[in-house]
Amino acid sequence: MDPVIVVGAGPVGLVLSLALAAQGVPSVVLDEGPGKDEQRLARTVVLREDTAALVERLGCTTLSDEGLRWSGWRSVRRKQLVRELPLGEASENGPLPAPVHLPQHSLTRGLRAAVAAQSLVRIAPLSRIDTLEQDPAGVTVHTREPDSTWWRGSYLVGCDGARSTVRKLLDIRFPGRTAVERHAVAALRTELPWPGEAVLHRAPPWRSAGPEVTARPLPDGVWRLDWLLPPRGELVTPDALIARVRDTLAGWCGETPAYELLDTGVYTLHHRLARRWRSKRAFLAGDAAHLLGALGTQGLDEGVRDAENLAWKLAQSWHHGASELLLDSYQAERRAAVASRLRAADQSLPILRGGGGLRTLVPGSARGHDTLLTDGHLGCGPLGAPPSYTHSPLAPPHAEAHTSVGTPPGAPVADVRVTAPDGNSVRLRDRLGRGHLLVVLVAPGTGVWDRRHWLTAGVMPRLIEAVGALPVKGELLVAESYPGAPAHTVLLVRPDGHLVAAFGGVRPAELFAAADAARGGDVEPARGHGTGTEREESRHTSARSERAAHIN
Repeated sequence: MDPVIVVGAGPVGLVLSLALAAQGVPSVVLDEGPGKDEQRLARTVVLREDTAALVERLGCTTLSDEGLRWSGWRSVRRKQLVRELPLGEASENGPLPAPVHLPQHSLTRGLRAAVAAQSLVRIAPLSRIDTLEQDPAGVTVHTREPDSTWWRGSYLVGCDGARSTVRKLLDIRFPGRTAVERHAVAALRTELPWPGEAVLHRAPPWRSAGPEVTARPLPDGVWRLDWLLPPRGELVTPDALIARVRDTLAGWCGETPAYELLDTGVYTLHHRLARRWRSKRAFLAGDAAHLLGALGTQGLDEGVRDAENLAWKLAQSWHHGASELLLDSYQAERRAAVASRLRAADQSLPILRGGGGLRTLVPGSARGHDTLLTDGHLGCGPLGAPPSYTHSPLAPPHAEAHTSVGTPPGAPVADVRVTAPDGNSVRLRDRLGRGHLLVVLVAPGTGVWDRRHWLTAGVMPRLIEAVGALPVKGELLVAESYPGAPAHTVLLVRPDGHLVAAFGGVRPAELFAAADAARGGDVEPARGHGTGTEREESRHTSARSERAAHIN
């Protein structure tokens, strides 16, 4: 089959190409630019626990080398400390997970280095597309001079930003709101009273501060400061920005400390959502599909989640063929998740920025202005928590064998430690993104047994046979425990880490049915998805189903 064409070599396009390569799918990344990014310390990104873990799993080393995990979160109103939270590794009763903060050019450079080590990814610089044609077997695009070229792909994904050429060529509308928020930004090196902590200061009591200022740390004593501006007007001159810097530092430190101004800027946030994210064999992801970012929400987080969601579905189609339902589920899941995030932000804006009383517009809004803003910045609640695909078209119908655990169906699974059949002990998250389903047996005491014994003891032989009979490839893992799960619970997990279903014991027929639902049902070779492997797979599906029923 032809490779997948990825249009755009920003973080989302690079993550998608790496996620495809991890699942054995080749791609061509059409980069409009020359292959290098401008270094801007005032342009940074914040990655939450799940997206940071994915980026590191794909081989990007700059998160640990050039990023900083916040040690704490501090919220201040006027002169009063409202909230102080420690941040660190997630645990049942411990601190919240710490976001990673780094310059965007560092992230992109790290992703490019990971791509350079991948034989399945090719980057074509100076490749701006101007024509896009589709047929039942693939996609053809043309790129302009200086190297006018036709490219052929099995699928195409537009990751080419807010002014997406792909979206325009597909004639997809991009409605929404303009200039939702404006911020003045400065990157500077100095010493602040809270090393390693992120600070949100609302209504600071000094001249020129405006209604809100945030300080987010970077390595080497560098800080990014953001001042909320009126949506329109107020031209920010260099002198005015220097005055903001000096007044803010003096307000926090008692007097203006020595500082080195490294970079400045003004940026405007928009909220927009593409009407469609799929048009036949072409898809949209990242800023090409959505724009958000007010109230501390992170558009890049959602773009990375787009890539993770789409990659395993394209890999399934590329290797084995896919039903229309599986491919349509990308839009159904991801567009609904981002739309929910946008609604939460748009409903919160008049409350948080207008100064009015709280209303029950957003779940949890009664907890207060500070909690809503903290949620957006730290990746919690309706403004920031990782999405749950509760109403996914890939969700299996409820069955009597299903049981409840600490993770609802459709939500991201907990990152527990698991043991593979080869005896290796790893984190569950480390087994994601390999193009196959994960089947996790909760078996307390497994860690102290000799592997030669537990592989042939109890329910294991029957479960091994059931996993071998699934309609798609599955990997069997064993966990000592899982939140809310009793012994002998079996979890079925998608390649992107979302729970399909949990079963009370080994139930081969029900496990098979849930796996079949997760892959979108039978392959549809007549639509041109694949070159033959999927037809062979389809012929064996009914036989596997019979085997599962026999095991049951």
